[in-house]
Amino acid sequence: MKRKIYADMVKWKREEDGQTALLIDGARRAGKSYIVEEFAKAEYKTYIMIDFNRVNKEVTDLFITYLEDLDIFFMYLSNYYNVQLHERETLIILDEVQLFPRARAAIKYLVADGRYDYIETGSLMSIKKHVADIVIPSEERHLSMYPFDFEEFLWALGHDTLMDLIRKCFKDTKPLGQALHRKAMDYFRQYLIVGGMPQAVEAYVKTHDFARVDRVKRDILTLYRADIVKHAKGYEMKARQIFDDIPSQLQKHDTKFKLSSLKKEARMRDYEDALFWLGDAMISNMCYNSSAPDLGLRLNMDRLTLKCYVADTGLLISHAFDENGIVSEEIYKKILFDKLETNLGMIMENIVAQMLVASGHKLYFYSNSSREDAASRMEIDFLIAKSKISNRHNISPIEVKSGKHYTLSSLKKFRTKYGQQLHTPYVLHTSDVKEEEGIIYLPLYMTLLL
Repeated sequence: MKRKIYADMVKWKREEDGQTALLIDGARRAGKSYIVEEFAKAEYKTYIMIDFNRVNKEVTDLFITYLEDLDIFFMYLSNYYNVQLHERETLIILDEVQLFPRARAAIKYLVADGRYDYIETGSLMSIKKHVADIVIPSEERHLSMYPFDFEEFLWALGHDTLMDLIRKCFKDTKPLGQALHRKAMDYFRQYLIVGGMPQAVEAYVKTHDFARVDRVKRDILTLYRADIVKHAKGYEMKARQIFDDIPSQLQKHDTKFKLSSLKKEARMRDYEDALFWLGDAMISNMCYNSSAPDLGLRLNMDRLTLKCYVADTGLLISHAFDENGIVSEEIYKKILFDKLETNLGMIMENIVAQMLVASGHKLYFYSNSSREDAASRMEIDFLIAKSKISNRHNISPIEVKSGKHYTLSSLKKFRTKYGQQLHTPYVLHTSDVKEEEGIIYLPLYMTLLL
């Protein structure tokens, strides 16, 4: 399973040369342990993988007893795992390091020693109980790992060249043409159904059986619910409520998350810890209202007005259509053949959020529900800043359209009101590339290139 994060890991090894440890965090089952072990096998002479989910107390005691004598520490470690250590040619992996925070704190001394390289992997890394009693080391370089993006999904299916053509057409603002666009959309709909969790992708590559894939996704959803109960201490019921309510919130015309659907007269102050926990756990992607499309989207962020997406759209589909425990083949066929009339907008908006996050964007949208001024009343699905900032024209508004027939009244009003601040307006839709009246229309599978 080829992943883009591998190139970032190679860059870290080359540029840092042991001066920092690499910390890779991500949701459970995102493939962190797999890719780190593949990296260790290919890029180092030897490696040790310490899995804190099942490690013996003899090993954890080393981090408590022998940090002041690292010669003894490494001697015990080498003998326990029966691995010979080679200076500057051995990688030590601290897997699921959040389960033993003392090992994370030890990175300060291990990196200063300089003999070996270190990669930490974990989930729920910023949860209070995992950092409460340690000093977080400044010697960490941080990478986040997300579910497969569309290009990685194509790689898994053995299609290594299609994205190169898509990338060229994006750069040139040229259509792919009917046949190739249809082919790309066919694969994109498969991606919608399967999602990007490595186990689900692997099951699809091996079997092309959507029912089998669905069972894998349901196992992951069960795991996430168990994690919420286990780790979201003090607000586990609220976090579970929010997670289970995401599909019904997203299918409404107004997709902003409304706490009143959970409990009458619910207040954000009562639920914000649960919401932020789901975001920190990388189970959900939070999208905040930015009250003005200025350079600092974060400066204009309204933390009380937000949208809540599932971090993986394949999981969202299994989460949403769960009346019979397993999503029926009929629903999958409707998605695959573009016949699903209801819920498709929810699915498309969620996949765009997922792809933007994987491309490094923070999620923002614009909403003004003014009752007095119709010209100011509008909602834009997403706002992103361009990569090279200038004095003006920095923010691109994005509208997501799941059907073939749609209007752009909000986008047009937005351009009229904020023209001086805006860069390129985009419409992401199911059709091919085109440009009209200063708006660029892109097929949904190009989202990751924005």
